[in-house]
Amino acid sequence: MRAVDTNVLVRLITRDDSRQAASADAFIEKGAWVPVLALAEAMWVLATVYQRNAAALAIAIEMLLNHKDLTLQDSEVVSAALDLFRSRPSLGFSDCLMVQFARKAGHLPLGTFDRGLSKVEGAQLL
Repeated sequence: MRAVDTNVLVRLITRDDSRQAASADAFIEKGAWVPVLALAEAMWVLATVYQRNAAALAIAIEMLLNHKDLTLQDSEVVSAALDLFRSRPSLGFSDCLMVQFARKAGHLPLGTFDRGLSKVEGAQLL
């Protein structure tokens, strides 16, 4: 299966360049794998460059999770991170991913200096 990069995900979500969006659609139509790093980067781009709020980011992640042509790496972890992100939108999505990957790997607690993140079950303020 082919894989996609961050910028392909951003085009699929924003549709702000019709030529690139069409190329992205054509590339993924036979199926494509989404690395979790590309997903995290895409959410960062959407938040910082496109000024998308937490609710819009959650909708984009859900769209990618449910996309008929995309397979997200560790989709169950992404889904758990999305649930956490929706319940605590002040956290960054990448922080939610880190906690959920640490949980999946059995490597808790996740040490952090982030006071908000430290309030999540499985994280510990240092």
